[in-house]
Amino acid sequence: MPLSTFLFDLDGTIIDSIELILRSYRHTMQLHRGNEPLPPDDMWIQGLGTPLWAQFGEITDDKEEIERMVQTYRTYNLSHHDALVKPYEGVVDEIRRLKNSGKRLGVVTSKLRDGAMRGLRVPGLDEAFDIVIGCDDVTHSKPHPEPVLKAVKKLGVLPAETVFVGDSRHDMESGRAAGVKTAAHEP
Repeated sequence: MPLSTFLFDLDGTIIDSIELILRSYRHTMQLHRGNEPLPPDDMWIQGLGTPLWAQFGEITDDKEEIERMVQTYRTYNLSHHDALVKPYEGVVDEIRRLKNSGKRLGVVTSKLRDGAMRGLRVPGLDEAFDIVIGCDDVTHSKPHPEPVLKAVKKLGVLPAETVFVGDSRHDMESGRAAGVKTAAHEP
């Protein structure tokens, strides 16, 4: 069956936000845990594609502290977002080519929907996608299949005609569990 639908992860796939993510984590850790050694960047990189509360849950079990850390992270991230985020070379043109050829397009991200829309505005892609599924649109985030399944259902397409393009193992696990084809984008 030919592919009619292309779902994309956002961070690390469409937009290069790694520096923003790392700076946001470093700022949060320094503010909340300044008396402790800063965890290595690799720890954060391995957690990409999972929600913030899960990532900060690796550091503390205190739910109130996790919530404060998430708020600190988001505040810093939003205030530095547009200056530090940029699209990967060639991605904008390829997404526009797919759209112009009649393909259905969606974003499935672990970001909140508002943050995802902001990320899509930076490269001028906010109108290119038929659907955006953020972590606030689902009960179970990636690597659970729910976000991909929700996108497929809302678009009214079959999993067999859909591919999910992402940059993390969480993306691949989510797509495979949802029964769609997967493709890894290596920045």
